[in-house]
Amino acid sequence: MNNKVVATISWVIVLWMCYVFLFSLPYKFTMHPDTQHIFGTIGQWMVGLVGSGIGNLFANVGPFVVGGFELLISLILLLPFVLWLLSLMGLAKNTGTRVSYHKLGGIMASAVMAGAVFFHLATPLGIEVIHEGKSDNGSLFYSAVSILVLGVALWFINHKVED
Repeated sequence: MNNKVVATISWVIVLWMCYVFLFSLPYKFTMHPDTQHIFGTIGQWMVGLVGSGIGNLFANVGPFVVGGFELLISLILLLPFVLWLLSLMGLAKNTGTRVSYHKLGGIMASAVMAGAVFFHLATPLGIEVIHEGKSDNGSLFYSAVSILVLGVALWFINHKVED
């Protein structure tokens, strides 16, 4: 595949991933009631499996840890753009690192979303999250699946591209 086509596809994938990750941060970092429900449901499931210490820790700290990783992944994925902008301003040397950062960010995003998919499928949370009588119609699950698949695709399409 042509390097420009790979770069274009990569950036479209990155924009989707960052959109999902960054727009979920206010929910995670403020412990929104929906976030409390999601992580609380998983935490309660973990209590029965590994004990109350880990289960309660996950329910209370999980949103911040997961949100922190999603923020880090977004920064890694967007770093080539930032470096390019800085090079245009003469503040940095454009090192041509898009490929490396997109491969790394893709695998990291897939790993985090593999966890999300697992928790949707293996715990009482389920594919369709229902909280206070409202359904998300599976949107969280399908977003996680899309990022899991697209993260692998991002790595794959970039793995033979020269930096």
